[in-house]
Amino acid sequence: MKKLKLEELGRLSVDEFKISEKIPVCILLDNIRSLHNVGSAFRTADAFRIEKIFITGITGTPPHREIEKTALGASTSVEWEYFEKPEMAASQLKKNGYTIVAVEQTTESIPLQDFTSKKGEKLCLVFGNEINGVSEEVIALADIALEIPQSGTKHSLNISVCLGIVVWTISRILNDLHQ
Repeated sequence: MKKLKLEELGRLSVDEFKISEKIPVCILLDNIRSLHNVGSAFRTADAFRIEKIFITGITGTPPHREIEKTALGASTSVEWEYFEKPEMAASQLKKNGYTIVAVEQTTESIPLQDFTSKKGEKLCLVFGNEINGVSEEVIALADIALEIPQSGTKHSLNISVCLGIVVWTISRILNDLHQ
């Protein structure tokens, strides 16, 4: 076994990434406080070829030095759009045929490992504020809520960790549907 060098990884250029096929998933960041979490969302979206990130409310937008510390340039490859209110973005996405998936602990949330999707379904994954979670206005628009089962004392994960777990799981489910 040997570690691969950067030139051996077969990475896409930014221009190639922009025209490449994406999985039918977008991410909605609902009032995220940490610019490092925003940068991590971009980097994860790039890694899994997510269609777009919707940035809302107080969430910081590129270009910003603190976002780039974590994004490592992914804010130039991943398409993004800003909305003042998260519910406005969710409402528009719903009208455009996306299933709104709140990643939140609710009375009706489904454990992530039990989630299934239909071929051709477009998903918008909503990740909420580090303290307050997904806003009530977006919860009201959500078609489904997913949660990552946890057994510790905190019952919460940092958004960047949560986003990575959820996006990886969803990409596996969608890739299995397309095979």
